[in-house]
Order: sequence, then structure tokens, then C-alpha cells
Amino acid sequence: MHSALCRREAGAFQKAIQTGQDVVVACTQEQRLFSELAEQTQGAVSVIKFVNIRETGGWSQDAKNASPKIAALLAAAHLPEPEPVPVVTYKSQGKVLILGAMDEAERAAALLSDVLEVAIFAQGPGSAGGAQTRRYPVLAGRLTALTGWLGAFDVSWEDNNPINLDLCTRCNACVEACPDNAIGLDYQVDLSLCQSHRACVKVCQSAGAIDFGRNAVAHTERFDLLLDLRPAAASPTFNQHATPQGYVRWDGKDLKTLLDLRELVGEFEKPKFFAYKQKLCAHSRNETVGCQACVDICSAEAISSDKSRQQIKVNPNLCVGCGACTTVCPSGALTYGYPSASEQGQKIKTLLTTYTAAGGQEAVLLLHSQGAGQALIGELGRAAQLRVTQGVPAHVIPMGLWHTASLGLEVWLSAVAQGAHQVVVLLTAEEAPQYAEGLQAQMAVAQGILNGLGYTGTHFKLIHETTPVGLDAALQALKATRQKVPAEPARFAVAPEKRATLELALDHLMACAPTQAESSPAITLPAAGSPLGAVRVDKDRCTLCLSCVSACPASALQDNPQLPQLRFIEKNCVQCGLCVTTCPENALALQPRLLLTPERKQAVVLNESQPYACVRCSKPFGTLKAIEAMLGKLAGHSMFQGEALQRLKMCGDCRVIDMYSDPQETRIGDLPVGKKRL
Repeated sequence: MHSALCRREAGAFQKAIQTGQDVVVACTQEQRLFSELAEQTQGAVSVIKFVNIRETGGWSQDAKNASPKIAALLAAAHLPEPEPVPVVTYKSQGKVLILGAMDEAERAAALLSDVLEVAIFAQGPGSAGGAQTRRYPVLAGRLTALTGWLGAFDVSWEDNNPINLDLCTRCNACVEACPDNAIGLDYQVDLSLCQSHRACVKVCQSAGAIDFGRNAVAHTERFDLLLDLRPAAASPTFNQHATPQGYVRWDGKDLKTLLDLRELVGEFEKPKFFAYKQKLCAHSRNETVGCQACVDICSAEAISSDKSRQQIKVNPNLCVGCGACTTVCPSGALTYGYPSASEQGQKIKTLLTTYTAAGGQEAVLLLHSQGAGQALIGELGRAAQLRVTQGVPAHVIPMGLWHTASLGLEVWLSAVAQGAHQVVVLLTAEEAPQYAEGLQAQMAVAQGILNGLGYTGTHFKLIHETTPVGLDAALQALKATRQKVPAEPARFAVAPEKRATLELALDHLMACAPTQAESSPAITLPAAGSPLGAVRVDKDRCTLCLSCVSACPASALQDNPQLPQLRFIEKNCVQCGLCVTTCPENALALQPRLLLTPERKQAVVLNESQPYACVRCSKPFGTLKAIEAMLGKLAGHSMFQGEALQRLKMCGDCRVIDMYSDPQETRIGDLPVGKKRL
């Protein structure tokens, strides 16, 4: 270990990275310097990691108490890198389409054309119109579709204007001749202004670019990149919060946008952030939709419903890796892949156990993004050094995530079970609005569980801040809060499966709960976002058709092969609602709750009925209630009178035997007269 390691101790750093042992540099300000130094050092073979210590501990009014936190951050920095996962590949040759007014598009094209292959889709002339010299291919017409991602954008449009831009020489004769001022310097006719004088056609005879009789032609062309100069309100395409890679909006001011666009030529990779297990998915059964939490929360519109295949579809090219879908997924069908839940859980456990072992108390886990969240914490640390703010408190342990929406209640509850007094999620302006709603709903469920078990206080909190001063005030307010936590920290590891982790956390929290189950056998949970609960059955409506059993993706609803019974294991229920939407009698309802008694893990009977025996052979073939309901509905129908009604009381075999043994019926071929094959 070296103290005060900075530029003056570059030699010590070079010696350390030649040993082959992992090297941790506890400062991020000089990350670029030390990274370049490592590249230039001969024989450097060590793995180098950087961890933010100064901004979160050293630059704080509470720095003298920050040793346990520093120990925790250093211990976490020594953890191995996440296991590699499959990658998603993009290939771009630099073919870019610029959408916008002609004058603005040509200005942008001039800044890109030396690196990229530029084409323009004109959306009006703009204030100045296009240049007289035609330097770039220009498309125009009515846009019909924009789809795709980096390297594979498909643009569809209708060339529905009388002026053919391929033939137009930009001589401006038509602009000057038009008495209606219907032709702009984008060399397109505004048909709403045109009064059909056709003066433009006469002056364009030599070029022949204007033809009011030509039919609209549909076109589709593929581009690698899209640069959109149109106002957001005027461009309904790609208005989702997370736009596809390779699609860029530009306000005409920030040149960094164009500089970044110029770099998007070549082959690129990103991790495939998610893993999907269709068997666990509670989205649909028999084309009936139950849970669609992932579809609703995805800010990239990368997830869609495929009811015919009883699953959802995730487009890895559109996925931005926010992980919000995995957070709200109740069954664990969608899991976050990079880093995995187990790797994140190991990091949290390392932070908490090291912090406690070093003498730290009342740990608060601060989850933030590696982008804007990390930058804001750094600004807070620098402001603390200048005595403008107090800085990150000593008991607040920051943990960077690819995205703050990637962890949910099963990991939060595990953190509390392992010793965290509070889990705080920092949101900046980079998150989609639905992320905050989804996280808040998850926190309400998790908080309801803890409070119901007798753990008083507020254990989960969302902080929305974009300024160091605002973040400082929010973090200092955490000092005044007190939370009750388990007396003995849990030792379990976060499992790869979401439901398994949730059960481990619940088992520990229930075992150490200040409130015993006898005084409150069940905790009522919020309906929004709860992955736990029961199913209520209206026994007057239920006919025990068991369609809900076939629809249940989690085997929470089960039948009994020996008796007409509907059984239920509450631990398995994910509250997807498929049983409710499937039930033909509207006899089911969800009941979000956490049952604290042992019956939660046992099969209990929700409804049962006497079996109905065939009146001919006495073999049970249905339930008494179902047959009585059928007889009541069909008794007045003209086709079910006399012997036909009696046959409804028979099993399938006896019904056929009775029909063919009736001497009163005359048959043609193999069907009784008057009967139709169904």
C-alpha cells in the first residue's frame, strides 16, 4: 500500500503493475494519467482498477469517520470482473441520412461529409433554402416509416411531389415563375398553395423536372446512421426516451453531437444485458395476456408481446441495458446479465460485511449510475473540499451501477437482511419517467414487507437530484433517520434466480422479525408491483373447470388428480393475473399480501366439489356444480330435450353408446337424421 499516491509516486505505481498482482488505485481524478502510464510501462502485466475514495470519503466534512467506508470500497474493488456474456454486434459503413430543413441539413452535411457518406431528406427549405450547388443526394416526399438501429435503419417514403429532385438543376426558374409562391428553395411544390397555373411546367421544359401527372412512388432505403434536425414535436418517429443506437437528434448548437456521430464507423459491440427464460414468463397463455410489466416499462420499446407464442420478444439491438424490465418482472423470466444478480449481490455483501468488520455502523447503500450519478457525486466531493457542501456522509457507501433501474426489491431486501440500514437510489435527469414510477412501486412493496414484520423506519428511498447542493441536503437528511434491522446479519448469497433470492431474504427477515406471525398472520401489500400474494375464489361462481390451473405459469394453482379440487401454493404465486383473465366465470381475484404462517409454502384447497357420476355407468366425469350449471343453461334449448338432455348426464363413452343404441333414431350413413357433425 502506498499513501498519497499521485504524480510524484508514478515510479511506485510502475513497479506495482510489473508484479502481476492486482493493483487498485484509490483515486479517479488521475485515471487517465495512470492508464496511459501503464500502457507505456514495459513489463506491466497487472490488472488495474480505479475506485473513487477521495470524492466520497476524503473530500467530506465527515472524512475522519470514513475509514470503514474506505475499507469497504477497497474490498469491493478487489472483486473479479463480471463474467463475460454474449455480445450484440453492430456494423456501420458511415452512410448517414440527415432529416430536416434544407439549409440546416446542408450545413450539417458540410461538417460530416469528409468522413461520412451523406444524404439529405428535405423537410422544407428552412429560412435560407438550399445551396445552388447540389453537393449531396437529396430525397423528399412523405415519410412513411423509420425503423432500425445502428447499421440497419430502414427509411420508407412516398415520392409524391411533382418536382423530380434527380432532374432538378436548381436554376430557380420555377420559383420565380410561380404566381402562388408555392415552390420553395427545397425545390418542392406546396400543393396546398398551388392554384394549378402550371407556369412552372412551362419554364422547366428543358430539364423536364416538373410533372403534375406522375404517380407517387414508394421507396425504401437502408442507412447506417440517422441525424434528425426536426423539432421533437414535429417528428413522431423514435420519440421513446431511449432512442436506438445510431439515431441522433441535434439542435444545431452542440458540436460534440456531430463529433460523436463521426466516430460511428466500423464494427461495435455491447453486452447482451438480459437473459430470458420463456418457461417462467407470465406474459400470456392461450393468447390471453396476464403480466406485461416489462413491455410497459421499457423506455427503448425493445420489448413487444407475442401472444401467439405465449411470450414476449426482446430486441437486443434496441435494448440499452437499463434493466428496468428485470426489476419489475415478478417471475424472474427476465434477468440482468451483465453484471449478473449473483455478482451484484456479492459486491453488496462485500461492501456491507467489510464496513461492519471495520467498525462501521448504520450503513446506507447509495446506488447510483456510472454516468450522471457518478459525475454528480464527484461534483459533491469537490464542493465539499471547497466547504460549499458537507459531502458524502461516512456511513453512506456509494455503489455504481450501469443503470439504477437494474436492481429491485429482492436485492434491496437482501441488502437489509445482510446489514444495510437503508438502501437509497439516486436518480438524475437521465432516467425515463416510468423508471421512477416502477422503482417507487417496488420500494412501496419492500417497505410494506419490512414495516409489516415490525422493522420500523424508512429503509428504502428515492432521491431525485441534479445539483451537488441538492444531493448534499438529501444525504445529510439521512443522518436523522433510524431504521430497525435484523439483529443478526444474513450470510446467504444472492442467487441467480430472482424468486430464490426473494425467498432467502424473506426467510431471514421473517425469522428475525420483531413482530411474530401469530399477531398478524398476513401483511397486506400494495397492488402495484407486488410479486407476492394470494388468489381469492368466489365459490358461488367457480365451477372447478380448472382453466386457471392450465394458465398458471408458476404452478401456484394446481388440481388434485384424485378429487375435484382447486389447490393453491401461495409461495409460488407471482400475481401475474393470468388466472383472473382466463377464468370464464370471473370467479378469481388477486390479493397482494405476504402470508407469515407455514401455510404459505403448503398446498391449500381453495375450492372443491362433489364429483358427478355418469347416470349410465356411474363413472365420475365432472363436478356436480359444473354439470348442474350446464343443465340449467341448456334445459330450455330446443336441441336438448328428452333423451338429448339425459345424455348430458352421461360420460363421453356412454353418450355415444346410448345414441347409437337408440332404436327410435333413423340414420343416414353414420349420423342420425337431423344431426350435424360438430
